[in-house]
Order: sequence, then C-alpha cells, then structure tokens
Amino acid sequence: MNTMHSASRRDFLKGALLGAAALRAGGGTELLAATEQGLAPTKSKVVIARDALLRGTGVSVDSGRMLALLDRAVQALFNRDRPIEAWRMLVRPGESVGLKVNALGGRGIASNLQLVEAICERLQEAGIKAGDIVVWDRDTEEMEHAGFHIATGGNGVQCFGTDRVDYEQELVAYGSVGSRLSKILTRRSNVLINVPVLKDHDGAGVTIALKNMYGVIHNPNKYHPNGCNPYIADLNMLPEIRTRMRLTICDATTAMYEGGPGFKPEHSWHNNSLLVSQDPVALDYTGWQIIERKRAEKGLKTLEAEEQAPHYITTAADREHRLGTSDPRRITTVEV
Repeated sequence: MNTMHSASRRDFLKGALLGAAALRAGGGTELLAATEQGLAPTKSKVVIARDALLRGTGVSVDSGRMLALLDRAVQALFNRDRPIEAWRMLVRPGESVGLKVNALGGRGIASNLQLVEAICERLQEAGIKAGDIVVWDRDTEEMEHAGFHIATGGNGVQCFGTDRVDYEQELVAYGSVGSRLSKILTRRSNVLINVPVLKDHDGAGVTIALKNMYGVIHNPNKYHPNGCNPYIADLNMLPEIRTRMRLTICDATTAMYEGGPGFKPEHSWHNNSLLVSQDPVALDYTGWQIIERKRAEKGLKTLEAEEQAPHYITTAADREHRLGTSDPRRITTVEV
C-alpha cells in the first residue's frame, strides 16, 4: 500500500502537485505563484453558461446550441475570443484524455450525450487524436442504459466502463481512503476532464465534481458514512487523480434538488446550463447554492436543516487538503 507517513511529505506533495496542475492547465501563473508563497489563489473562477432555448420546444438538447454553450463557457473561463484558443491552453497534441462521466442515474440524469460529443469535437480540433479520447465511467452496462454508444478499439473515440479493463491491483492511499484505481485512469488518461451532473445526494448532500471521483475506485460503498466526509476530500488528494485533473464541466442541463442520486423526475428540472471551472471545490460550492435556491423555491428545508449539508466541500478546502476554495468571497462567478 502507498501511504504518506509524515506531515512534511504530505505538505511537499500538496505543493508539488498543485504547482504541476497549474502548469499543465496553462496560464496558471497566478495559481503557481500563490502556491510558492504557501497561499491559496486570490480568486477561483466558476463560469455559469445558460441557454433558455437549449431544448427548443422539445425535451432533447439541441446539439448545435450545446456546442455553442460549451464554447461560451470555456472561452469565458480562459478569457479567449475563439474556442480553439481556449482548448489549446488545456490540452496538447499527443496527450490521452479521459472524460469521466456520470451514468449512474440512467438517461434521466446522466452526463448529457450532446455535451460529451461537443467536448470530444473540440478536443480533436485542439489536436487530440480521436483514439486518444476515452469516455468512461465505472460500468459499461450503466453507460449503455444512459445512452452512450460503447466503442472499443479502432481509431475513433473510445467509450466503455472500468469493468472492461478492471482496477489496478495495488492499493493507493491518502488519509482515510485506500482504494484500487481504474486502469482507464492510470493507463489511458494523461489528462482528466470531469463531466459530472448537478444533483442532490441523500447521503452526501450533493454530488457534483468531487464526488464523481467515487466512480474511479473499486470500493466507493466503503466511503459513504458521515456524509462522505472526509472521504471525498481524501480521495481527491490521490496524486493519480489530482495530477491529471485539468477541468470540470458540470452538466446542469437537467438537475435534481431532492431524492438523488437516482433519477427522480418529480424532483428534477430543466436548468439548461453548464458550470465550468478548474477549481472543483468552488464549482461544488456554487452548484450546492443552486440546488439550495431550487429547494427554497419548492418550499423545502435547507440541506443543513435536513442534516445533509455537504460538509466535505469545506474539508476539501481546508489546510490539510487545499483542493480549492469554498469561501464565496474568493469565488468569482461569471455568467454568460
């Protein structure tokens, strides 16, 4: 088992990995400088991109409008005039890219297919070969039920679950977590793009970016006590996850405010938006507030009042983890 035995080693790894992530993302000089001073960056940006006409007059998302929505979001995040310029800040030709989707909820509340297709299109335009892109989650059958077209081999975009390739035999550990990681992550993904869904969770409070990494390990059921705290934060500290993570693109086209993580149509709504950030903690905090506002609109108690507040978000931002910020004063929300 890989363990981190001393506080000094943990501090070294946190600093090194955070700096490496900043460099890989491109344009991360502010983040890197703050890390070298032992400080968190001044602000984390979360972009909320909306399109009220995303579905037109129907229930299905329009693929053309989805591509345009994704472009607006990514351009706003990286302050670029053209989408290809933004994507070239994120990935480099020759890299292999894993898109970690969430298929657990089936067609009703899984990562949107049109969104995944749009991401794959822009990645290829940025120089990533189609065969070097893999869309994945834990289980192939769950992905099929969610509408994904399974593809293995050939030169096209790959799409399958960890059950097709298994988990690594070696256990990796940080804090309270010890798990085996998907071989799709460790062997097929130099770069990780997280594509979670915005939804309520009956144990964790909400499940968005950070908790989507439960689909990377062989034993997620072990880490649900105490609202998944501190397990979610500790899991995201694993170097194999943290050094690969470049971007979170949260599918908030359909979202859930109650009864998750399984699909409950009576508690879902067409939110017609995306949340995009390089800070998963800030994104989770922002998504949590969106869910709370919808709960209030529906006359429900807050998650705190229901004793289901997602305290793991604060843990992920604390001095031990520093995975991002959960302080709203240090989150810049850009709506486009």
